[in-house]
Amino acid sequence: MNPDRSLFDIMGPVMIGPSSSHTAGAVRLGLLATAIFGRVPRSARMLLHGSFASTGKGHGTYLALVAGLLGMRPDDPGIVTALDSALSAGLDVEFVTSDLGEVHPNTVRFELADEHEQLVVEGSSIGGGEVMVTRIGDFDAQANGRMPLLLVEHIDSPGEIAAVTGEIARDGANIAQMGVSRRRRGDVALMLIVTDTPVSDGAMAAIEHRELVRHVRRVPQI
Repeated sequence: MNPDRSLFDIMGPVMIGPSSSHTAGAVRLGLLATAIFGRVPRSARMLLHGSFASTGKGHGTYLALVAGLLGMRPDDPGIVTALDSALSAGLDVEFVTSDLGEVHPNTVRFELADEHEQLVVEGSSIGGGEVMVTRIGDFDAQANGRMPLLLVEHIDSPGEIAAVTGEIARDGANIAQMGVSRRRRGDVALMLIVTDTPVSDGAMAAIEHRELVRHVRRVPQI
């Protein structure tokens, strides 16, 4: 056996079927979208691309996406009644067939909203229950939900990245991976910081209080 492969890689996820990509992956996309938004939204318009659009309804993708938004896991038997649960929870959902361009065929764009915020989260189910979020708001992203994630929206300025990562280092959290997406030099940018352990409330507050930081989101492992 290849030592780099886990039992999960070989057998696939524990899940409610029928498809790891169209069902388990769709649940995890919904979970990650809600985790990024920070709470269950009041409305979710879902633009379905490619195979998600053409075969998703028959494979339970609609149910799975909504179940994830409500916080269900891929093995939750409540997936089959997720639309009823959304109605009870006051979550208004809409599904739209859409061409999202040169993206993975199992891609969905969530347009999430409540009384406080509107946010776009786009991602793909890439096989075996694994997912990748590729867009958060106006920014490109690379997030799979397997480790804690910190999203820091800030004004692009020399030294700002070092200052934020310095706060994380002082907190004792180790950065496993990091990326930065920006509109253009000196404009708004987004740091995506993957850590081995969640960043503490104190470090979050220190980062939020920085003059050039506009918004911070702490996204748990899902």
